[in-house]
Amino acid sequence: MTARFATVDDYAASLPEDVRSVLEEVRRVVRRVVPDVGETISYRMPTFTLDGQPLVHVAAWKKHLGLYPLPPMDAELAAQVEPYRGAKDAMQLRYDRPVPYDLVERVVAVLLEQRRAAAAGPGV
Repeated sequence: MTARFATVDDYAASLPEDVRSVLEEVRRVVRRVVPDVGETISYRMPTFTLDGQPLVHVAAWKKHLGLYPLPPMDAELAAQVEPYRGAKDAMQLRYDRPVPYDLVERVVAVLLEQRRAAAAGPGV
């Protein structure tokens, strides 16, 4: 994506309806897991922030919505994410297949848990 957008709403408005609907549902999932999440554009893609720091990025591509980064996961969750893995630390949510929003929710929950643990400091 080469265009520059001021807001996530601007980014979403530029997308075809089918792609926009996937992005909007991912936004709802992230807000459900992290009610106080912020939104910004970073690296030319929608970025969800927590306490002013990036938590997760999404980007609309021709055939999929990318979700970055993937957190370290337990074996069970990693196995469930594997079919959607596009790179070591990214999920590809293909538009031509049902999107596993429940799995997105679990991944975002792990990102949140890890952020909170890091903020609490070592040994906590």
